[in-house]
Amino acid sequence: MRVSIGRTLLTITLGLALVACGTPAPVAAAAAPYCGITWGSGDKSAAPMSTAPLLTAETGRHECWDRVVFEFGGSAQGYAVRYSTEVLTDGEGVDLVPYTAGGAHLGVTLRAPAYDDNHSATFDARVGEHVANVLRYDTLRDVVFGGSFEGYTTFAVGVRARLPFRVFLLAGPGTHSRIVVDVAHRW
Repeated sequence: MRVSIGRTLLTITLGLALVACGTPAPVAAAAAPYCGITWGSGDKSAAPMSTAPLLTAETGRHECWDRVVFEFGGSAQGYAVRYSTEVLTDGEGVDLVPYTAGGAHLGVTLRAPAYDDNHSATFDARVGEHVANVLRYDTLRDVVFGGSFEGYTTFAVGVRARLPFRVFLLAGPGTHSRIVVDVAHRW
């Protein structure tokens, strides 16, 4: 028994000596990002306004993220997307969050109208209307139209939780353009 206690004390003493000498303790290897995603969850924006009218808002499921695609009848490049506890309708200022499914909410402001030069609607939805079927999606829970006023168009996008997202532009088809919002399935 005495030998066992002596060895234990020697092991502890050597361990303390190594720590005191500055020998680093073993560090666990950092996990690789999920699907290589390094987007983060901070605000994302691009500045230019456009008169290209919004035509559609569609969703898609992918292996590592869910997607919302806004298509315009012309070149649109301006947006502001951020997580928010409040997403207000355009013009009226009603908060959409209580009416939008999801544990977290992205406020999507498109810097383009949902109407043409004659002020006729180009996007077929009423303010507050749920515009996408996201049943069985991993991350998306809801997409709600918030209206269009003075060249700005708003959507509340409900997601499962505050997760990384990215926003980017695509040209086409033809003279159209698209603003794409991808939300990762997890961190």
